[in-house]
Amino acid sequence: MHEHDAAPGRPRGVTRRQALGIGGALGIMAATGLGTSAALARRPSVTGAELRSELPLPPPFRVPLPIPAVLAPTGTSDRYEIVQRETTLEILPGVRTRAWTYGGTFPGPTIEARRGRPITVTHRNDLPVPTVVHLHGGRTPADSDGYPTDLVLPEGWTEPTMGHGSGHGMGNMRDPHAVLSRRTRDYTFPMDQRPTLLWYHDHRMDFTAPAIWRGLAGLQIVRDDAEEALGLPSGARELPLMIADRAFTAEGELAYPALDPTLRERPGVLEPYLAGVLGDVILVNGAPWPVHEVDAARHRLRILNASNARHYELEAVLDDGRRLDLVQIGADQGLLAAPVVHRLLPIAPAERYDVVVDFSAVPVGGLVRIVNRLGSGRTRDVMAFRVARAAADDSRVPRVLSADLPGWRRADAVRVRDFSFRAGQLDHGRGWLIGGLPFDPARSDVTVGLGDVEVWRMVADVHHPVHLHLVGFRVLSRNGRPPLPHDAGLKDTVSLRPGEAVEIITRFDGYRGRYLFHCHNAEHEDMAMMANLQVV
Repeated sequence: MHEHDAAPGRPRGVTRRQALGIGGALGIMAATGLGTSAALARRPSVTGAELRSELPLPPPFRVPLPIPAVLAPTGTSDRYEIVQRETTLEILPGVRTRAWTYGGTFPGPTIEARRGRPITVTHRNDLPVPTVVHLHGGRTPADSDGYPTDLVLPEGWTEPTMGHGSGHGMGNMRDPHAVLSRRTRDYTFPMDQRPTLLWYHDHRMDFTAPAIWRGLAGLQIVRDDAEEALGLPSGARELPLMIADRAFTAEGELAYPALDPTLRERPGVLEPYLAGVLGDVILVNGAPWPVHEVDAARHRLRILNASNARHYELEAVLDDGRRLDLVQIGADQGLLAAPVVHRLLPIAPAERYDVVVDFSAVPVGGLVRIVNRLGSGRTRDVMAFRVARAAADDSRVPRVLSADLPGWRRADAVRVRDFSFRAGQLDHGRGWLIGGLPFDPARSDVTVGLGDVEVWRMVADVHHPVHLHLVGFRVLSRNGRPPLPHDAGLKDTVSLRPGEAVEIITRFDGYRGRYLFHCHNAEHEDMAMMANLQVV
């Protein structure tokens, strides 16, 4: 991590043999530097290895799309309660699968919030391991942001929470600032932010990836009067879509290559999966390759990629091969200034896209498949929409969506920082580093002044979706060229592709305290690809 100088080169201590052991293209890149990476970046590629399910998988487009229930407040309208517990779900038809859940469902219940109206969510941990909740994309005070060591311990937990190897070979790592809670914790969210789709998920240090994989993820939507007055599709024509890949054992359980399946002590995954875990079943809202009946009208699709490591390139394809436009109206942090029309929409882990699709030209009975151009075999299909009936449609997509996007310019930046996101050697094995360093909760990495505008330049070896807590940002450039069409608007997660250098600009406003930035490939995150961000 450097200010005003070039990004560091190959991570220290990685020999060619060690780098190649990480697997596939990843090893070549770590060993030979960014020249090879840039060449590979021109091809569709994935970062990670795929788990294969061991039981027969259902045909696509048979299971109805579930819509997550909206969570009712408890007592007063601004307080909510969620119990984290293990339960058995029917994810694949006729198969029972144990999952870790928020409130007994996967995804967890959706929380509906209003801009500027604070809410408090009480989480109770009835799971067998510590947990911590992060509201991804929330402008949240530090004590409710879900720092990875601010754990909620289950009843009777007596084991050390850190210092038992701590995942990425850091020995007796301690966090002097960790705040531990017993069984319950209140998280308060001011909701002082633009209306958008957020999501909440587990963020326990070294164990985020398997916890999300087991089901600890849910949606939160922020609304306001100005957005509701635009006339966008709403009600039954507004659909949240949480896309996540998984794999299943022969017994129907969720398969995951954890070194310690209890998730109690030893973090990490088996060697072939160090670059990321991919599943061979595509779930949308917890259902495999679902189908949803729609009116022949505009629909608003609020899409989240909640996969650990899988990237998607989405397109909407009709029976006759024609493609429907994907009209992007919003990004991670809310509405764009004006719509952007896509035929293909790339989406990295943790990114959200707010898209309007017009089904009015599709004949009744017609099927519109949502296809993943980066997938192969069963992972090429995502879900489908069947046009069930003709219908009136008074919705619209205005030419001007929002006038409140920040207008930061390079000249406003008080400093420029450089970061490399790369594979590297840790004390006891391979992992993932930011600026050549593994995560240490006790170390201060980046200190920014409240209200400062900064430009960050980030370079990657393989795919790294980089997420900043607390703030939204704008993408300024990719490899020295203008941003891509899907970079529009205010984001909190940016997809760095292999060999790519990306510049972003942001203002660190909101709250003082300790936050994070990290790769949102969840396996990379667990293997040390996080850094501390102190706002002072």
